[in-house]
Amino acid sequence: MMKGVHFPLSIVATLALATFLVSASDPSPLQDFCVAINNTESAVFVNGKFCKDPKLATANDFFFSGLRIPGNTSNPVGSFVTPANVEQIAGLNTLGISLARIDFAPNGLNPPHTHPRGTEFLIVLEGTLYVGFVTSNGDNNRLFTKVLNKGDVFVFPVGLIHFQLNVGHVNALAVAGLSSQNPGVITIAKAVFGSNPSINPDVLAKAFQVDDKEVEYLQKQFWYNNN
Repeated sequence: MMKGVHFPLSIVATLALATFLVSASDPSPLQDFCVAINNTESAVFVNGKFCKDPKLATANDFFFSGLRIPGNTSNPVGSFVTPANVEQIAGLNTLGISLARIDFAPNGLNPPHTHPRGTEFLIVLEGTLYVGFVTSNGDNNRLFTKVLNKGDVFVFPVGLIHFQLNVGHVNALAVAGLSSQNPGVITIAKAVFGSNPSINPDVLAKAFQVDDKEVEYLQKQFWYNNN
């Protein structure tokens, strides 16, 4: 478990400013799908959240203390993500932004993943991270990478596969700002090999050009979800 890290005021101010400069992108979907329904009595999920009467709002609707708590990195990937989106901060509804704290053990990895509904703005608060993202097929899947040190910033464009790896010998800490109140996350390995129900091994064997047995082995593994 990582010990608490005090955020320098200048870093917090920079992050706050940069986050609010990100264009709100939430006219687009805020969830994986929203099936239309004619009978509103059976309606449960909406593209966003219902709003309370503004007169009933309190300061607690805009407050979350969870980012001060270090995440437990004692897991298979050695990292832990603490989100601060609309699920934790009700007052973020309709504002188009969210945050996340990412703790890393030495050699800890935030595995390749995407945020289907948000661009990510990452700032390193402690340690050294090797980060990168891959462009789409139309751009020949180019890989952009960078080694980030304390105070450095990197941007992961919306929807693109990206990752962060702690290449230092001590714990690392980063905070991410995202341009959606509910950016979503798809961890690639878990989604492909740990889907429920499982994808037909013949499909994955042909896609990855490997033997069916290798696919079946991977599908039997426990794919940790740290997001």
